[in-house]
Amino acid sequence: MVAVVTGASRGIGAATVKALLDDGFCVVGSSRKESDTVGELKSAFPDRFDFVPADISNPESIEALVCFVREKYGSLDLLVNDAGVAPRSRKDILEISPEDFDSVLDINLRGTFFVTQKFAPLLIKNGRARIVNISSVSAYTASVNRAEYCVSKAGISMLTKLFAARLAEHSVSVLEIRPGIVETDMTACVKEKYDKLIADGVTPINRMGQPSDIAGCVRAVARGDFDFCTGTVIDCDGGFNVRRL
Repeated sequence: MVAVVTGASRGIGAATVKALLDDGFCVVGSSRKESDTVGELKSAFPDRFDFVPADISNPESIEALVCFVREKYGSLDLLVNDAGVAPRSRKDILEISPEDFDSVLDINLRGTFFVTQKFAPLLIKNGRARIVNISSVSAYTASVNRAEYCVSKAGISMLTKLFAARLAEHSVSVLEIRPGIVETDMTACVKEKYDKLIADGVTPINRMGQPSDIAGCVRAVARGDFDFCTGTVIDCDGGFNVRRL
């Protein structure tokens, strides 16, 4: 079994790589830069883990990643689209520049779209493949000081449905996992704010999520537990999605 994980150098992506390796997958991880975690995984799983540097906002970089997988494995069982960035700075929606907007959308949405499109032939060739898109509760929760991020994650939700509709005839299922407040490098700068929100009850489960929580959901999809589902959203958010009075 072969998996590709984008955004593999840290956080949810790195945890997902480790979980899939533990389950016996051969994994090709990618991100813009290698990390200490990637080095540790390469040492621990030298025969089953490859790292390919890739900036998915660059079509040539995507093509290089696809070529590596095609030449080494010939087909693909699982694609995990985790690569994503936060805004360079949190700005009010009335102050966001086109450059701010594009820097997030080019990776989070445009990049994910074309990674999925370019890997589709290898997934179709497999005969029973799966795609997991990592989005966010920001797909439906308005944060006016990071609007570009919210727009990008809302786009991931539609991208999931579009590819689910297109690839179902080829037995390729496409699911969206929506993390909530997860303790990663991306949330470190606002951890104090989130700790207070959680203490005040913003989520029924009274803690921040961990990357391993999301990776556990990916593992379930990878082993076929959701094979009668496509276009489906899995909320992994501590209950944030539950509306309460």
